[in-house]
Amino acid sequence: MPDTATAHNKKIEWKVEGMDCANCALTINKYLEKKGHKNVKVNYATGDVIFDAAGNMDEQQLTKDLHGLGYTVLSGTGDPHAGHDHPKSKWTHLRRFWICLPFTLVLMLHMIPGVHIHFLMNPWVQLALCLPVFIIGMSFYGPSAWKSIRNGIPNMNVLIAIGATAAFVYSLAGTLFNLGAGYMYYETAATIITLVFLGNYMEDNTVQSTQRSLNALVKSQKVTANMIAFDDKYEEQIFPVDSDSLRVGDLVLIKNGEQVPADCKILWGDVQVSEALLTGESEPIHKKAKDILVGGSLVLEGTVRAQVTAAGNETVLSNILNLVKQAQGEKPPVQQMADRISAIFVPTVLGIAALTFIGNWIYLKELAPALMNAIAVLVIACPCAMGLATPAAIAVGLGRGTRNGILFRNAKSLELFKNIKQVVFDKTGTLTTGDFALSGWQVTGNITEEMFKNIAFSIEKYSNHPIAKTIAREWKAGTPIRWQKIEEIKGLGMQAQDMEGNTYMAGSWKAAAKLTTDDSHNVYIIKNNELLGWIDVRDELRPEAKEVVSYLQGKGIKTILLSGDRQQKAGELAGQVGIDTVIAEQTPEQKLAYITEQSAHTPTVMVGDGINDAPALAKATIGVSMSDSSQVALQTASVVLMNNGLKNLPMALGLGRHTYITIKENLFWAFSYNIVAIPVAAFGLLGVYGPTYGALIMALSDVVLAINSARLFVKKVK
Repeated sequence: MPDTATAHNKKIEWKVEGMDCANCALTINKYLEKKGHKNVKVNYATGDVIFDAAGNMDEQQLTKDLHGLGYTVLSGTGDPHAGHDHPKSKWTHLRRFWICLPFTLVLMLHMIPGVHIHFLMNPWVQLALCLPVFIIGMSFYGPSAWKSIRNGIPNMNVLIAIGATAAFVYSLAGTLFNLGAGYMYYETAATIITLVFLGNYMEDNTVQSTQRSLNALVKSQKVTANMIAFDDKYEEQIFPVDSDSLRVGDLVLIKNGEQVPADCKILWGDVQVSEALLTGESEPIHKKAKDILVGGSLVLEGTVRAQVTAAGNETVLSNILNLVKQAQGEKPPVQQMADRISAIFVPTVLGIAALTFIGNWIYLKELAPALMNAIAVLVIACPCAMGLATPAAIAVGLGRGTRNGILFRNAKSLELFKNIKQVVFDKTGTLTTGDFALSGWQVTGNITEEMFKNIAFSIEKYSNHPIAKTIAREWKAGTPIRWQKIEEIKGLGMQAQDMEGNTYMAGSWKAAAKLTTDDSHNVYIIKNNELLGWIDVRDELRPEAKEVVSYLQGKGIKTILLSGDRQQKAGELAGQVGIDTVIAEQTPEQKLAYITEQSAHTPTVMVGDGINDAPALAKATIGVSMSDSSQVALQTASVVLMNNGLKNLPMALGLGRHTYITIKENLFWAFSYNIVAIPVAAFGLLGVYGPTYGALIMALSDVVLAINSARLFVKKVK
């Protein structure tokens, strides 16, 4: 149970047991909204309930309220490991099925042609065989059905409970009043309950299989860490601890073959690391002192001592898990119609069953077949199919994306991909690697080369721009100039003033436009309006950039380069990769305005580095962030390519489109199944064993959806 706490405007994340269909999710959703909570997301397929608490909320009281509705809160806020597997639920359904199966099989023996076991025709023997099954079934379906009716949103268990009870009571009346074999339908009641238990188990099992990638991430979070401590003689001691107990600042030893227990910074040593579990990148990555190790990655070679920089719910992996869970709880617009129908589905089916009973009784003038047809309507109807259609497909889509280093932050982006007409690329760090190297420089003023380098270093070390960082790294000086004042001027560069009042500038050609007509260089160094020289850097093109652009154009998607760089350089790069349109020399504000204007009339993807392009990414129809598992990127865009490369962009686009296609296929099946199955049952076309066949077909209907959704794991999507 969650801790008793007072919550104020905080996000609550629960794992809730007892949800059997979309109606259950709607019940919890409406109840929480009625209590004033906001942004409620309920996913009955995974059991996740996420909402923003309103005002002062007593968690313990709210869990009691949900228990009164028929649901059990298994875990509380902030537990990333909580409840991703449901061994208890799956075992319970399976155990009930196996207990009920022998009784049901014996009851059905007399239905086999040529088999005549005289004592099985005795109604009291049939009652004795059916009674254990009926008690087990109603102890599970009965309370859930009653509570859902009491709360005004009847769920699927109402149909099962009424169907099984009607068959049992009808047979019991025949037994008590000795009305004959025509009243013996004990096998119908038992078969309904047994087959639905089997269906529930298969549904749980198949839905959970769609969580494979997420489950792998969950299991990777909890590992044993080698914690470093020092005794009273300042001698190093190493002892094993659970990764959950690590805190920021702790020292850990990570050896060859071990999993990194938390996000940490290497203090000593270098290693080869696999981040395949997080990024989908199979190639080992070399990490050395001062580099960050991401929790959940695997050390393939080497040993390091490191300091924990983030632990528990603050790690990159925990953030990924939380974002994926939230995305699974969201419903894209295509699901809204199904939700509206689900809310009235069960009452509608009850009405159809009543009409079926009355109509068949009037037409056939016999009570038994009229009752059996009505029961068949109740048990063949499947509201779960409509509720499962979206979450099953989304779970697989998100799981496959996560496994391949593609993180979808919301379910809506999966659907929006189907309409994308153009992709806008940033240049630096997106189409290029972002790793600069000096390619040339020239001193034009009356100073030495050493002094020129010192001036450039002294200015650029205060900037966070990738080019400035490259210059500062390459020309690090022993005695940098002390500035009286230094500031960054947007669109121009860095401006500084020394102790003697001299003004220096390290900036783009815009800053030097009055001093030279040569606009081909990256950085110009100026002193008191005198050009001291220029510096050029080289940025390597990503090897996959040309292939990705070619793929997009082959799909009829327009490609655009949106850069702050000079027109000439941007044009050269666009020519190398084959991009259609180049828009250069843009400030961050201009980039934002362009993306806002484009997205207003054309579905647009913006691909950027997730830091400098954050506003533009947020305004695009879908923002795709390039990142190496950084926390900034996780909070920036709708989609994050976790392996810091463009190669998975086609898969992200394809996975989005095919997830939407799968959702549509699932909904088509769910609607078609019910539209066809209910009239077939109502008109008695299932024959004398209609309720039995209906229960079997209903039990398998959800499995069809799960199998269709699971195709996304292996389906070619690009």
